[in-house]
Order: sequence, then structure tokens, then C-alpha cells
Amino acid sequence: MSYPMDYQGLIMHWPFNEGAGASALEKVSQVRDEIQYVFNQAKFTEPTDPQWRQGVTGSGLLFDGYSTSIAHPVSEGDANSGPESLSALSIGVWVAPRTYDWGYEDKLAAIVNRHNMDRKQGYLLGMFRHGSWSFQVGLEEGGWTEIWSPDGNELPKNEWSYVNAVFDGNQGEIKLYLNGSEIASSAVPRGSRLAEAAGTDLLIGKNNHSSLWGEVFNLQMFSGIIDELKIYNRALSAEEVAASYRHVLDSAHGGVKPLVQYEEIKLDRTPLLLDRHRPQYHVSPPAHWMNEPHAPIYFDGQYHLFYQHNPLGPFFYQIHWGHWVSKDLVHWRDLPVALAPEKDQLAPDGIWSGSATYDADGLPVLFFTAGNDSASPNQSVALARSTYSRDGDPDLVQWVKHPEPLIVQKKGMGAFGDFRDPFVWKDDEGWFALVGSGIEGEGGAALAFASKDMLNWTYKGPFYQADIQKFPYLGPIWELPVLLPLGTDKQGENKHLLLVSPVGKGADVEVFYWIGRLDKEHLSFIPDREEPELIDVGDFHFTGPSGMVDPKTGRNIVFTIAQGDRTSELEYQSGWAHNAGLPLSVYLRDDGRLGIEPIQEFQSLRGAKRISFHDKSLAEANVLLRDVQGDMLEIQVELEPASATQLGIKVRRTPDGEEETLLYYDLNEANLLVDRMKTTLHPGEKCKGVQGGKLELLGENLKLHIYLDRSMVEAYANGLKSLTTRVYPSREDALGLEIWGDGELVVKSMEVWNMQSIW
Repeated sequence: MSYPMDYQGLIMHWPFNEGAGASALEKVSQVRDEIQYVFNQAKFTEPTDPQWRQGVTGSGLLFDGYSTSIAHPVSEGDANSGPESLSALSIGVWVAPRTYDWGYEDKLAAIVNRHNMDRKQGYLLGMFRHGSWSFQVGLEEGGWTEIWSPDGNELPKNEWSYVNAVFDGNQGEIKLYLNGSEIASSAVPRGSRLAEAAGTDLLIGKNNHSSLWGEVFNLQMFSGIIDELKIYNRALSAEEVAASYRHVLDSAHGGVKPLVQYEEIKLDRTPLLLDRHRPQYHVSPPAHWMNEPHAPIYFDGQYHLFYQHNPLGPFFYQIHWGHWVSKDLVHWRDLPVALAPEKDQLAPDGIWSGSATYDADGLPVLFFTAGNDSASPNQSVALARSTYSRDGDPDLVQWVKHPEPLIVQKKGMGAFGDFRDPFVWKDDEGWFALVGSGIEGEGGAALAFASKDMLNWTYKGPFYQADIQKFPYLGPIWELPVLLPLGTDKQGENKHLLLVSPVGKGADVEVFYWIGRLDKEHLSFIPDREEPELIDVGDFHFTGPSGMVDPKTGRNIVFTIAQGDRTSELEYQSGWAHNAGLPLSVYLRDDGRLGIEPIQEFQSLRGAKRISFHDKSLAEANVLLRDVQGDMLEIQVELEPASATQLGIKVRRTPDGEEETLLYYDLNEANLLVDRMKTTLHPGEKCKGVQGGKLELLGENLKLHIYLDRSMVEAYANGLKSLTTRVYPSREDALGLEIWGDGELVVKSMEVWNMQSIW
């Protein structure tokens, strides 16, 4: 078969065969274009090249979805800008999308474009919501013409597709081809000519007129692999397009359409492993954005944990369910996205938080908040089932959504329009659900539902609601309600733990809890005390609760998001935002208070013991600590006050004390506190001030169990409260420890271990 198209009218060609480096050759002009990529000049990790992957022929370039792009300057008089180019244009390119853009402001995520939409000039080939795609051109005669892929011809994620767009002004038609076959045709006036987008660069992977999100992030960026991009100043025929497709298949793949291996296209955490602020033993996505970890479940010897995730970049946008799996709750493996928005009427606009439980056969099911902006309200409760019973999927990678929402909010059912984050559990009587909402004018609430078959649900009324007049910090809406059994107290009464996260005007966005009694008959909660308590007294770094009863041990385990404390600009530069907190064991103490401790499995990450001593004065202890440094440490220390009324420990300290973070206890105020006034000298970092809250020690010595994990600081005090905070020192020698007090004290005991990365 002849293959003439490579030689006739080819005006630009990017083979992407470099396989390394930060530039890509445009073969016709022999111009090397710089590849824009966030880690070309990394701020907090080692500089790395853009990511190259296996292409359809040789290598291909992986576009990360938010920072990777190529700008190719085009000036008047170039081969593709003369009068002869304006009557015809053809584009051929191989693409393997990793994820889809949401379609903000109805703009395309560009594959390649050189256009000015305001002036209706130039051309744009790109993708839209749920894999649909379009070729759009401006005509000299005026107007902007669009041709779209018909239903059923979307570009699938994680697969190679050969895309062709042809503008033929002389014949008066525009055509789209997918994998060598014509899928759409549209007429334009015969003799039409492209309107030149003068003064505009050709961009690959980035829209010429992308929307700005959070004042930093350009939307409408391509996410996935691009290979063999060719642009012609003539109209390719259907035979030529088919021949081009077959040529690649026959010459490189034995006549079969090439596959994309998950390992090739997945988000890669490797560039972030050396980031000096990114935690290494707290579980995190491979890259980009996460908020709540949720829906923990144990099945077939493995723990599964899901998380709210934007796979396009480190910013809150179109939310999917990310997925990890673990055998020990410590070491996690990244799995493909479990749930994504799809082209349906269930959840086209977001897969928001939820929970996991078991069906009647003991198989895992996921309950999630279905986001559909065309519905009112735009939030409902939906279900997804694992394909485990059908194909034996051991990692529960594949999930199939039930086609209809299971619980739809009606007027009078909580605060209309706020209805999310189902927490579902099963017992011998059926399935029960709590949904976060509020009561108009009264404050946040968890709403209760019951089902005998997991599919048909009955509203039982508010499970528990707050009095916003008494407790205004509990806000008008609650998110992420969690109910866990605590067992019986000393009086033999069965107790439960209710967790919520308030949001809305006046809300303190923290994790509040009550210990109380479950009224199963009325499906309601009766707290022992009306006033809620905090698990964590840090500031906004311990939020988004989820929980499970561990079938292996019977423990109640709570998972949270450890939010960062950074600007959008710094998150852009870092390539990640947020991570999970350490899983916590929560239990009812003998004194009736809630006990909290990090799960014991984290002892498996202990490396060398750096120091161990007992009964030392403040001065003696600090002499011993002079050579103990690190940003990945576990610390256990017991401090007995002598004359000191404030006592604690400085972490992430420079030798001269210019940067340091102080964790301490104020005996007079009974407060556990963190002082971040000297945490960092970096002018862009936000971590500042003093945060903390009440901790009644009732005469006990202060016992701190501290985990340092780069920017993460988690302090657990006397098994009663935690204080989670973030630190981003500017100096790389901010690694020291120092015991501190405003008077004399005794270090009753102290042990420090190096901690190992879970990756």
C-alpha cells in the first residue's frame, strides 16, 4: 500500500520520539519546542524531565493535566500561515486520555490549537466532558464552525485512539475520523477559508484561551499521552486517513490496535518522593489533589480505602473516587480510579463522599454522593457494586454503578440542597444510613434512613441535630456523619460514637463528636452531654472523618484528611495537595472519656532507635538531643513539671533556632497548643500563629506521642486528644529537637525512632 501522505502537504510533525529531555522536535522545521512542565525547575524536589511513555511508535509524551504543554511559535510567512494553507487543514494524532475535563465555561481541553475564540479565528481540536471531542474552526467569511463526535464515538480513557480532523474549504466540508473511519461530516460554504489567528502560538495540550481556576491553574489542559501529531495544509482523503491508521498498526503492532498499560499512563508518585515537604508514611494519592479519605472496608484479606480525588491536578475540581489497598493499614498500593463521573443522569458532575458496607451476600458495596448539576437538588445517594462475584477481581478494581439514585432528597427532608456523604452500616435487621444535612433555622443534622433490601429506603427523620443558638460553631450543615459502636460502659450501658464535620456560615470546620446511646427503635441518637467535643485541637488539619469496625481486631478505626496549609501557587509548584492522617483507634476508656491512639501497626515502620533515656533534667535532655535530627521521626516523651507551667518540645528546629515549631501544654489553662510563629521564613507559606484547645490531664504528667513526617506533625497527648498541624520550613537544616519549658521540669522518659517511607 502506498503511503504518500507523509510527504504531501505536511507542514508540522511532532513524532515525540525523544523519550527523554524537556523539548520536542517539530520535524518539518527542525525547531525544538520547549516542553512546559512543573518540575522542569522544581521548587521542593529534584528537577525532573517531563514524563515520557511508550507511544504508538517509539515514545509518546505524557501530559499531566495541569502543567504540561508545548508552545510552537507561528509567524507570518511560515509554511502553515501562507494563503495556500487557509483553504484546507488536516490534523492526525494518536491520543490516550487518562481523564476528562469537566467542561468549565464550555471550553475544550485542547489536544492542539491555534485559535482566537473572541475573533473567531484559527482552529481547535480538543476533548470535552466524558470523552466527547470536537474540531472547531473560524472562517474568513465570518462565524465559528464546530463539528462534534456523535454519541458512541467518545475517546476512551486509558486506550489509544487515532483522531483525524479535516477541513476542506474548497469542497465545503469538515470531517471527523476515529481509528481510520469517518464518524461525522458537516457542511460549510464552498470556497470557505480559515481565518488566520495572527499573533497566536500553536499550543499542544493547552487551550489558547483556557479558564483560570483559583487564580493559578489553567483548566482545559490535556491529560494523557499524545503521539505522532501531524498537521497538513491540505484535505486528506478518507483513503489516506485509513491508510495512515493501518500503517501504524501493521508496521508497529502486528495489525492490532495497541494497548496502553496502566503502569504507563497512571499518575506517577516518583517525582514527589524527594519533595522535602510531602509526607512519606502517611498515605497519599500518587499526585495531584485529594480531600476526604473515606469508605474503608475489609474484604478477602485486604483493607480498601477510597478518597476524593481530582486526577487533573492539585486543585479542587471534578471529583472522582481514588482507591488504595493494603494488607496492614500501613503500606498501601495505588489502584486505578474506582468511580468517575460518566455520561449518564446519575453522577455526571462528581462522585462525592460516601462509605462502604456489605450486601446480603457479604460482598462490598459503595454508597456515594452522586453529583448531577442538572437535577435539583444536585446531590443524591447512589450505589456501586464490585465485579468480584463475576470476575474474581481480587483488588476490587472494577465497580458498576446502580443506574438510579437510591435516596433522593425531598422538601422537608433536611435542608433542601444539602444532602450528602452517606454513612451506611448493616446488621441483622437490615441496612441503615446517615446522611449529612441540616434543619432550616435550627442547625446541622444527620438524617436517618433504613432499608430491608439495601435498595429501597425509608426516611426516619433526624438522627441527631444541633441547637445552633447554643452551639453556633456547629454550623447550619453537617457533612460526613459517622456512627461507631463503643461497647458497654461501667454501668453496662451500650455506647456509640457520633462524629460530624460542620460547614457553612459560622461553622468551625473540625471533627466534633458525642458519646451517647443509639435508640434503634426510633433510629435516633441520645448524647450523654449536649455539648460536643473535639478529637483534635489543631486548626483545620484534622477533618473529613470516616470510620469502620475492623473485622480482624474489632477495633474502631477513624480516618481523616490532613489538610495542607498552602497557597494555590505553592500547591501548583508542588504537584500535590493534602494527604490522609494516621488511622486512629478510638475506644471508650474506663473513665468514660474517648481514648484515641494511632494504630499499633505503625511500629512496623520504625527504623533505628535514635535515643532512649529516663529521668533527665531539661538541660541534660537537650544535651542528649543535640545529635538527634530528622523530618521522619516517631517520638514518645513524658514530661513532669517541676516549676514549669508551660512545657513541651520544639520540633523541626534549625541549629540557631531561627525556624522551629513548639508543641506544648499550658497547665494553668489546661490547653494543648502549637506555636508556629517561627515555623518558616518562606514568605509564601501560610503556617503561622498559635493554635490549640482544651485538654484536661487531671494531674497526670504530659505524655506526648509525636509523629513527624516532613510537613506533617501529629501529637497525641495522654491518649485523650491529638493536635495535628502542618509545617513547611524554608531551611533544609530545620531537623532538630529540643525540650522546652518556662521553668524546671523532668523528662521522665524519651524515645525517638527514625521512620521509614511506605513507598
